[in-house]
Amino acid sequence: MDIKIKTALISVSDKSGLEKVVQSLKEHNIKIVSTGGTAKSIAAMGVDVTDVSSLTNFPEMMDGRVKTLHPNVHGGLLSIRDDKSHVQSQEKHGIEDIDLIIVNLYPFEEAIKSLENEEICIENIDIGGPAMLRSAAKNHRFVTVVTDISDYDELINEINKNNGSTTLEFRKALAAKTFSTTAYYDSLISSWFYRNTNEPVNKFSTSAELSSTLRYGENPHQSASLYKSSMQLSGIPHAKLLQGKELSYNNINDADAALQLIKEFNEDTPSVAIIKHANPCGVASGNSLCEAYMKAFSCDTTSAFGGIIALNQTIDKETASEIIKIFTEVIIAPDVSNEAKEIFKSKNNLRVLTLSSMHKNNNSQNFKSIEGGILVQSNDGAVTTKSDLKVVTEKKPSDSEIEDMLFAFKVCKHVKSNAIIYVKNKKTIGIGAGQMSRVDSAKIASQKNNEMEKSDENSLKNSVVASDAFFPFSDGLLVTISSGAKAVIQPGGSMKDDEVINAANDADISMVFTGIRHFRH
Repeated sequence: MDIKIKTALISVSDKSGLEKVVQSLKEHNIKIVSTGGTAKSIAAMGVDVTDVSSLTNFPEMMDGRVKTLHPNVHGGLLSIRDDKSHVQSQEKHGIEDIDLIIVNLYPFEEAIKSLENEEICIENIDIGGPAMLRSAAKNHRFVTVVTDISDYDELINEINKNNGSTTLEFRKALAAKTFSTTAYYDSLISSWFYRNTNEPVNKFSTSAELSSTLRYGENPHQSASLYKSSMQLSGIPHAKLLQGKELSYNNINDADAALQLIKEFNEDTPSVAIIKHANPCGVASGNSLCEAYMKAFSCDTTSAFGGIIALNQTIDKETASEIIKIFTEVIIAPDVSNEAKEIFKSKNNLRVLTLSSMHKNNNSQNFKSIEGGILVQSNDGAVTTKSDLKVVTEKKPSDSEIEDMLFAFKVCKHVKSNAIIYVKNKKTIGIGAGQMSRVDSAKIASQKNNEMEKSDENSLKNSVVASDAFFPFSDGLLVTISSGAKAVIQPGGSMKDDEVINAANDADISMVFTGIRHFRH
């Protein structure tokens, strides 16, 4: 069913591209009704425009807060044109049909992004705009509704093609987009109000905007898309792609794992994390970024092939020259020097991302979809310091062992549970991840170390070991001791803690409890 557009109501905050639409409406002799600043802009284009107050017989008031919330506006939008009672009500109250509305909303999203004060943000919450959009979209059988500037050209083509009319198919598609827009807008406002609390809300919603459609998901038969959060301005969706093709679903997932891990390390200490299948295969800190990369790479040179590398400082020429010696999928860093950019250009398939906000604190929640619902939790932002450690063995750890323990526990947080991490000189030298048994994780970490180039630096002898959760029995600890560990950091809290502590004392090693675990599933 085609509907002839006779009257259009326009009220927009963003006036980009408006003139071409207005001129098209003028060509089709469509009456234009408008509000405030929009009406002034249209008049300045030399086009006749009727102020909305002539429909409502009521002036705009309260600084524009009240102007379109009126029966003469919503009656003109909601009237079912082929319902006699609706038509009679219109005639009785002098309500004119409104066949088209073009409305975009107050820039609330921009206000919160620019960290405006709370009063300004609240003033940028649109009330009349969403109300009109919802009325028009509900009544899309008769009313055309446009809320996205990118649809202006399609609207012009539609009315040109249909001699000033629009088709039902066209109106229905725009209605669907409109409800998506208002839902996003309301969700954004709700998220902003709850931004400083981790308390559960009765009705959960989140807001994200389509960033890109991906070629496929984890596997080629799965579809996938990337959505960008408006409440969180850091993260992979906000990174800048300097070179290389678009990231895949798995690239993005792994890059996020790399980013979350590297954020653990202060930017004053050069640090590098290499990720493969969302697990670290090498993490290190050094006196320079290049040294940190070489130490991280040496932990598992086989798994590093085709991995994701996260660095916490600007990549320099020396580091870039080492990185390109093997195939790497993605690199992410706060910035890349001009010399390093030139070096990376020799690898066309290498994706290079920069994220200036890498070290921005992340207090957001994370979500996991499950069948029939969503799991929501606060991010694991717990930080363990020296003062948090409780020495539970007769032997006390040395200062250097404590430094390595804290390093290992940072890494442990980002390894799939069950997790066992061996560290020496702020460098991972054995990683056991994602096993059903902590004993197996300890064995795998030791086995991975056996595949490394043999040197005192890489030897498990006199290393420290971290466990993401307590040792339920002494068997897992005994594996690490037999592999050469001399100091252990773990949460503690097992019913068998005494057994584990006795095993550590019998082996004359030091052990500390943190009182906090870092499961990662």
